[in-house]
Amino acid sequence: MQLTTTNQRGFAPTTLTEAIQFSEMLSNSNMVPKAYQGKPQDILVCVQWGMEMGLAPMQALQNIAVINGKPSVYGDAMMALVQASPVCDDVEEYFEGEGTPNPVAVCIASRKGRKPVTVKFSVEDAKRAGLWAKQGPWTAYPKRMMQMRARGFALRDAFPDVLKGLISVEEANDYPDEAKPRPVAKPANPLDMVTMPEPVAIDSVEVVLEVEPKSEATGVVEPSGFALLVPGGQQPYSVHQEINEWAAAYEDLADKTARAGKRPARERMTVLKQLRELNEDTIQQVDSVMRIRHSANYTQRIKALGASQG
Repeated sequence: MQLTTTNQRGFAPTTLTEAIQFSEMLSNSNMVPKAYQGKPQDILVCVQWGMEMGLAPMQALQNIAVINGKPSVYGDAMMALVQASPVCDDVEEYFEGEGTPNPVAVCIASRKGRKPVTVKFSVEDAKRAGLWAKQGPWTAYPKRMMQMRARGFALRDAFPDVLKGLISVEEANDYPDEAKPRPVAKPANPLDMVTMPEPVAIDSVEVVLEVEPKSEATGVVEPSGFALLVPGGQQPYSVHQEINEWAAAYEDLADKTARAGKRPARERMTVLKQLRELNEDTIQQVDSVMRIRHSANYTQRIKALGASQG
Protein backbone atom coordinates (compact mmCIF):
# COMPACT_ATOMS: atom_id res chain seq x y z
CA MET A 1 0.00 0.00 0.00
CA GLN A 2 1.30 3.42 -0.94
CA LEU A 3 0.20 6.50 0.97
CA THR A 4 0.46 10.00 -0.42
CA THR A 5 1.74 12.82 1.76
CA THR A 6 -0.71 15.73 1.91
CA ASN A 7 -0.11 19.43 2.48
CA GLN A 8 -1.64 18.99 5.95
CA ARG A 9 1.49 17.26 7.30
CA GLY A 10 -0.04 13.83 7.05
CA PHE A 11 -0.72 11.12 4.52
CA ALA A 12 -3.79 9.61 2.95
CA PRO A 13 -4.67 6.72 0.60
CA THR A 14 -5.09 7.56 -3.07
CA THR A 15 -7.11 4.58 -4.35
CA LEU A 16 -10.13 2.66 -3.05
CA THR A 17 -8.02 -0.45 -2.41
CA GLU A 18 -5.51 1.59 -0.41
CA ALA A 19 -8.37 3.25 1.48
CA ILE A 20 -9.81 -0.14 2.46
CA GLN A 21 -6.41 -1.37 3.69
CA PHE A 22 -5.78 1.91 5.49
CA SER A 23 -9.18 1.69 7.21
CA GLU A 24 -8.56 -1.89 8.32
CA MET A 25 -5.22 -0.90 9.84
CA LEU A 26 -6.74 2.03 11.73
CA SER A 27 -9.66 -0.08 12.99
CA ASN A 28 -7.17 -2.27 14.86
CA SER A 29 -5.54 0.69 16.59
CA ASN A 30 -6.34 1.97 20.06
CA MET A 31 -5.40 5.47 18.91
CA VAL A 32 -8.69 6.00 17.07
CA PRO A 33 -11.94 6.82 18.93
CA LYS A 34 -13.68 3.77 20.39
CA ALA A 35 -16.66 4.30 18.11
CA TYR A 36 -14.41 3.44 15.14
CA GLN A 37 -12.36 0.61 16.65
CA GLY A 38 -13.04 -2.66 14.85
CA LYS A 39 -15.20 -0.90 12.23
CA PRO A 40 -13.14 -0.41 9.04
CA GLN A 41 -16.26 0.36 6.98
CA ASP A 42 -17.17 3.28 9.23
CA ILE A 43 -13.59 4.53 9.11
CA LEU A 44 -13.63 4.41 5.30
CA VAL A 45 -16.81 6.47 5.14
CA CYS A 46 -15.53 8.93 7.75
CA VAL A 47 -12.18 9.44 5.98
CA GLN A 48 -13.91 9.95 2.63
CA TRP A 49 -16.31 12.45 4.17
CA GLY A 50 -13.39 14.26 5.78
CA MET A 51 -11.47 14.48 2.50
CA GLU A 52 -14.49 16.06 0.81
CA MET A 53 -14.66 18.63 3.61
CA GLY A 54 -10.93 19.33 3.76
CA LEU A 55 -10.05 17.26 6.85
CA ALA A 56 -7.05 14.94 6.96
CA PRO A 57 -7.89 11.30 7.87
CA MET A 58 -7.03 11.57 11.56
CA GLN A 59 -8.78 14.94 11.84
CA ALA A 60 -11.89 13.37 10.34
CA LEU A 61 -11.84 10.48 12.82
CA GLN A 62 -11.56 12.90 15.73
CA ASN A 63 -14.25 15.32 14.56
CA ILE A 64 -16.87 13.36 12.61
CA ALA A 65 -19.30 11.12 14.46
CA VAL A 66 -22.60 9.35 13.86
CA ILE A 67 -25.07 10.35 16.58
CA ASN A 68 -28.55 8.79 16.66
CA GLY A 69 -28.05 7.72 13.07
CA LYS A 70 -27.06 11.20 11.88
CA PRO A 71 -23.54 11.93 10.53
CA SER A 72 -22.31 15.04 12.32
CA VAL A 73 -19.24 17.16 13.05
CA TYR A 74 -18.22 18.80 16.31
CA GLY A 75 -19.12 22.48 16.58
CA ASP A 76 -15.51 23.65 16.94
CA ALA A 77 -14.47 21.69 13.84
CA MET A 78 -17.47 23.12 12.00
CA MET A 79 -16.24 26.63 12.81
CA ALA A 80 -12.68 25.76 11.75
CA LEU A 81 -13.85 24.38 8.39
CA VAL A 82 -15.90 27.48 7.65
CA GLN A 83 -13.21 29.95 8.68
CA ALA A 84 -10.65 28.11 6.55
CA SER A 85 -12.86 28.36 3.48
CA PRO A 86 -12.04 31.13 0.98
CA VAL A 87 -15.75 32.01 0.75
CA CYS A 88 -15.96 32.92 4.44
CA ASP A 89 -15.83 36.62 5.25
CA ASP A 90 -16.49 36.52 9.00
CA VAL A 91 -18.33 34.68 11.78
CA GLU A 92 -19.44 36.69 14.82
CA GLU A 93 -20.91 35.20 18.00
CA TYR A 94 -22.27 36.93 21.13
CA PHE A 95 -25.10 36.90 23.68
CA GLU A 96 -27.98 39.34 24.02
CA GLY A 97 -29.84 39.93 27.26
CA GLU A 98 -27.34 38.31 29.59
CA GLY A 99 -28.53 38.51 33.18
CA THR A 100 -32.18 38.35 32.08
CA PRO A 101 -34.53 35.34 32.26
CA ASN A 102 -34.28 34.92 28.49
CA PRO A 103 -30.72 35.43 27.19
CA VAL A 104 -30.22 34.88 23.47
CA ALA A 105 -27.25 33.34 21.67
CA VAL A 106 -26.52 35.10 18.37
CA CYS A 107 -24.39 33.92 15.45
CA ILE A 108 -23.82 36.06 12.34
CA ALA A 109 -22.24 34.16 9.44
CA SER A 110 -20.99 36.36 6.62
CA ARG A 111 -20.18 34.91 3.22
CA LYS A 112 -18.33 36.90 0.60
CA GLY A 113 -20.69 38.50 -1.88
CA ARG A 114 -23.86 37.65 0.09
CA LYS A 115 -25.94 39.09 2.88
CA PRO A 116 -24.99 37.87 6.36
CA VAL A 117 -27.04 35.06 7.90
CA THR A 118 -28.13 35.88 11.45
CA VAL A 119 -29.48 33.17 13.74
CA LYS A 120 -30.67 33.61 17.32
CA PHE A 121 -31.36 30.87 19.84
CA SER A 122 -32.92 31.84 23.15
CA VAL A 123 -33.80 30.12 26.42
CA GLU A 124 -37.43 30.15 25.26
CA ASP A 125 -36.37 28.35 22.08
CA ALA A 126 -34.59 25.73 24.18
CA LYS A 127 -37.66 25.28 26.38
CA ARG A 128 -39.94 24.83 23.37
CA ALA A 129 -37.57 22.17 22.02
CA GLY A 130 -37.56 20.37 25.37
CA LEU A 131 -33.84 21.04 25.86
CA TRP A 132 -33.74 23.46 28.80
CA ALA A 133 -32.85 21.65 32.06
CA LYS A 134 -32.31 18.42 30.11
CA GLN A 135 -29.85 16.17 31.92
CA GLY A 136 -26.31 16.36 30.56
CA PRO A 137 -24.59 19.28 28.80
CA TRP A 138 -27.76 21.39 28.79
CA THR A 139 -27.70 21.36 32.58
CA ALA A 140 -23.93 21.67 33.01
CA TYR A 141 -23.15 24.12 30.18
CA PRO A 142 -26.40 25.78 29.02
CA LYS A 143 -24.74 28.87 27.49
CA ARG A 144 -22.32 26.71 25.52
CA MET A 145 -25.14 24.56 24.18
CA MET A 146 -27.16 27.64 23.15
CA GLN A 147 -24.08 28.98 21.37
CA MET A 148 -23.57 25.69 19.53
CA ARG A 149 -27.20 25.57 18.43
CA ALA A 150 -27.12 29.12 17.02
CA ARG A 151 -23.75 28.41 15.40
CA GLY A 152 -24.90 25.19 13.80
CA PHE A 153 -28.00 26.75 12.24
CA ALA A 154 -26.15 29.82 10.96
CA LEU A 155 -23.17 28.00 9.47
CA ARG A 156 -25.32 25.37 7.78
CA ASP A 157 -27.50 28.07 6.21
CA ALA A 158 -24.57 30.20 5.05
CA PHE A 159 -22.06 27.49 4.09
CA PRO A 160 -23.92 24.30 3.07
CA ASP A 161 -21.32 23.55 0.40
CA VAL A 162 -18.49 23.69 2.94
CA LEU A 163 -20.19 21.49 5.54
CA LYS A 164 -21.59 18.98 3.01
CA GLY A 165 -24.92 18.82 4.83
CA LEU A 166 -23.49 17.67 8.17
CA ILE A 167 -25.09 18.95 11.37
CA SER A 168 -23.21 19.60 14.60
CA VAL A 169 -22.62 16.78 17.09
CA GLU A 170 -24.11 19.00 19.79
CA GLU A 171 -27.33 19.28 17.79
CA ALA A 172 -27.41 15.60 16.82
CA ASN A 173 -27.11 14.59 20.48
CA ASP A 174 -30.39 16.37 21.18
CA TYR A 175 -32.38 14.36 18.66
CA PRO A 176 -34.07 11.23 20.03
CA ASP A 177 -33.33 7.88 18.49
CA GLU A 178 -35.54 7.65 15.45
CA ALA A 179 -38.11 4.91 15.70
CA LYS A 180 -37.14 2.11 13.41
CA PRO A 181 -39.82 1.16 10.88
CA ARG A 182 -41.54 -2.12 11.51
CA PRO A 183 -40.24 -4.48 8.83
CA VAL A 184 -42.38 -6.92 6.89
CA ALA A 185 -42.40 -10.32 8.58
CA LYS A 186 -39.32 -12.18 7.44
CA PRO A 187 -37.59 -15.50 8.18
CA ALA A 188 -34.47 -15.77 10.30
CA ASN A 189 -32.37 -16.68 7.26
CA PRO A 190 -32.52 -13.94 4.58
CA LEU A 191 -31.91 -16.53 1.85
CA ASP A 192 -35.28 -18.09 2.62
CA MET A 193 -36.86 -14.93 1.13
CA VAL A 194 -35.58 -16.00 -2.28
CA THR A 195 -38.28 -17.87 -4.21
CA MET A 196 -39.27 -18.66 -7.76
CA PRO A 197 -42.05 -20.76 -9.34
CA GLU A 198 -39.66 -23.45 -10.58
CA PRO A 199 -36.45 -23.48 -8.52
CA VAL A 200 -33.34 -25.12 -9.89
CA ALA A 201 -31.76 -27.82 -7.72
CA ILE A 202 -28.01 -27.61 -7.15
CA ASP A 203 -26.45 -30.10 -4.72
CA SER A 204 -29.90 -30.83 -3.24
CA VAL A 205 -30.38 -27.13 -2.39
CA GLU A 206 -32.91 -24.99 -4.26
CA VAL A 207 -31.10 -22.05 -5.77
CA VAL A 208 -32.64 -19.12 -7.63
CA LEU A 209 -30.70 -18.13 -10.73
CA GLU A 210 -33.28 -15.81 -12.27
CA VAL A 211 -35.72 -13.35 -10.81
CA GLU A 212 -39.21 -13.29 -12.31
CA PRO A 213 -40.23 -9.70 -13.05
CA LYS A 214 -43.23 -8.44 -11.11
CA SER A 215 -46.48 -7.95 -12.93
CA GLU A 216 -48.23 -4.62 -12.76
CA ALA A 217 -51.47 -6.54 -12.22
CA THR A 218 -50.37 -8.32 -9.04
CA GLY A 219 -52.29 -5.88 -6.89
CA VAL A 220 -49.29 -5.27 -4.63
CA VAL A 221 -49.41 -1.76 -3.19
CA GLU A 222 -46.18 0.14 -3.71
CA PRO A 223 -44.77 1.18 -0.31
CA SER A 224 -44.00 4.80 0.49
CA GLY A 225 -40.38 5.47 1.35
CA PHE A 226 -37.29 3.49 0.39
CA ALA A 227 -38.06 -0.19 -0.10
CA LEU A 228 -35.39 -2.85 0.41
CA LEU A 229 -36.10 -5.46 -2.24
CA VAL A 230 -35.12 -9.14 -2.22
CA PRO A 231 -34.86 -11.54 -5.15
CA GLY A 232 -38.20 -13.16 -5.90
CA GLY A 233 -39.97 -11.40 -3.03
CA GLN A 234 -43.49 -10.15 -3.72
CA GLN A 235 -43.19 -7.71 -0.79
CA PRO A 236 -40.20 -5.59 0.31
CA TYR A 237 -37.93 -6.99 2.99
CA SER A 238 -38.39 -3.66 4.82
CA VAL A 239 -39.36 -0.05 4.09
CA HIS A 240 -37.52 3.02 5.42
CA GLN A 241 -38.38 6.72 5.47
CA GLU A 242 -34.73 7.85 5.50
CA ILE A 243 -32.16 6.90 2.85
CA ASN A 244 -29.45 6.42 5.52
CA GLU A 245 -31.67 3.94 7.37
CA TRP A 246 -32.22 2.08 4.11
CA ALA A 247 -28.46 1.96 3.46
CA ALA A 248 -27.80 0.49 6.92
CA ALA A 249 -30.54 -2.13 6.45
CA TYR A 250 -29.16 -3.05 3.02
CA GLU A 251 -25.67 -3.60 4.47
CA ASP A 252 -27.07 -5.67 7.33
CA LEU A 253 -29.06 -7.89 4.96
CA ALA A 254 -26.10 -8.33 2.59
CA ASP A 255 -23.87 -9.24 5.52
CA LYS A 256 -26.34 -11.83 6.83
CA THR A 257 -26.65 -13.29 3.34
CA ALA A 258 -22.88 -13.57 2.93
CA ARG A 259 -22.54 -15.29 6.31
CA ALA A 260 -25.39 -17.78 5.86
CA GLY A 261 -22.97 -20.67 6.36
CA LYS A 262 -25.43 -23.49 5.73
CA ARG A 263 -25.85 -22.36 2.12
CA PRO A 264 -23.18 -23.04 -0.53
CA ALA A 265 -20.87 -20.11 -1.27
CA ARG A 266 -21.94 -20.23 -4.92
CA GLU A 267 -25.57 -19.70 -3.94
CA ARG A 268 -24.75 -16.83 -1.59
CA MET A 269 -22.74 -15.10 -4.35
CA THR A 270 -25.71 -15.40 -6.70
CA VAL A 271 -28.13 -13.90 -4.19
CA LEU A 272 -25.73 -11.06 -3.32
CA LYS A 273 -25.49 -10.14 -7.01
CA GLN A 274 -29.27 -10.27 -7.41
CA LEU A 275 -29.75 -8.22 -4.24
CA ARG A 276 -27.46 -5.50 -5.56
CA GLU A 277 -29.08 -5.45 -9.02
CA LEU A 278 -32.62 -5.23 -7.59
CA ASN A 279 -31.71 -2.30 -5.37
CA GLU A 280 -29.41 -0.49 -7.82
CA ASP A 281 -31.86 2.39 -8.35
CA THR A 282 -31.95 3.14 -4.62
CA ILE A 283 -28.18 2.71 -4.26
CA GLN A 284 -27.74 5.47 -6.83
CA GLN A 285 -29.77 7.81 -4.61
CA VAL A 286 -27.45 7.58 -1.60
CA ASP A 287 -24.56 10.01 -1.31
CA SER A 288 -21.18 9.29 -2.91
CA VAL A 289 -19.60 8.21 0.38
CA MET A 290 -22.26 5.58 1.00
CA ARG A 291 -21.97 4.31 -2.57
CA ILE A 292 -18.23 3.82 -2.05
CA ARG A 293 -18.99 1.91 1.12
CA HIS A 294 -21.54 -0.34 -0.61
CA SER A 295 -19.15 -1.07 -3.47
CA ALA A 296 -16.24 -1.84 -1.16
CA ASN A 297 -18.30 -4.17 1.03
CA TYR A 298 -19.84 -5.91 -1.98
CA THR A 299 -16.41 -6.53 -3.52
CA GLN A 300 -15.05 -7.88 -0.23
CA ARG A 301 -17.98 -10.28 0.25
CA ILE A 302 -17.85 -11.63 -3.30
CA LYS A 303 -14.06 -12.03 -3.07
CA ALA A 304 -14.31 -13.89 0.26
CA LEU A 305 -17.04 -16.22 -1.02
CA GLY A 306 -15.09 -16.89 -4.22
CA ALA A 307 -12.01 -17.81 -2.22
CA SER A 308 -14.04 -20.17 -0.01
CA GLN A 309 -15.10 -22.15 -3.09
CA GLY A 310 -11.48 -22.87 -3.89
